[in-house]
Amino acid sequence: MAQFDGEGFDDLVADLNEKGELLSNVADEILLAGGEVVAEYIKTEAAAAGLRDTGDMIDSTAPDKIKMSKGVKSVKIYPLGKDRKKVLNATKAFIHNFGSKKYKATHFFSIAVDKAEEPAIAAMAEIWYAKLNQ
Repeated sequence: MAQFDGEGFDDLVADLNEKGELLSNVADEILLAGGEVVAEYIKTEAAAAGLRDTGDMIDSTAPDKIKMSKGVKSVKIYPLGKDRKKVLNATKAFIHNFGSKKYKATHFFSIAVDKAEEPAIAAMAEIWYAKLNQ
């Protein structure tokens, strides 16, 4: 039977445990940074699609609360709340994105999420590497 030489292994495990702890401590900050980037892209695309009436839908677009499901943290980014007429901003965004009998689909939300992917990942990575180097 082969024998495993554990020289340095304890240091490696300690390092991984330390970084794992760091990740759990900074995960919310990383998710929110990415979420803020995505929200800005959604706002920009909504305005470019001509969807600014009162501005309630666009202005309300932001990351929601961070949730934990099956051990995985996530954050949803969408128009939060209701407009001045008590219509859900998320409903308006859905209809403008996918269309209806009354409204032509703009796909603004889908376009924004696609455009935001790399910048959001970059923003999240920037925070992670900054925390690693502290």
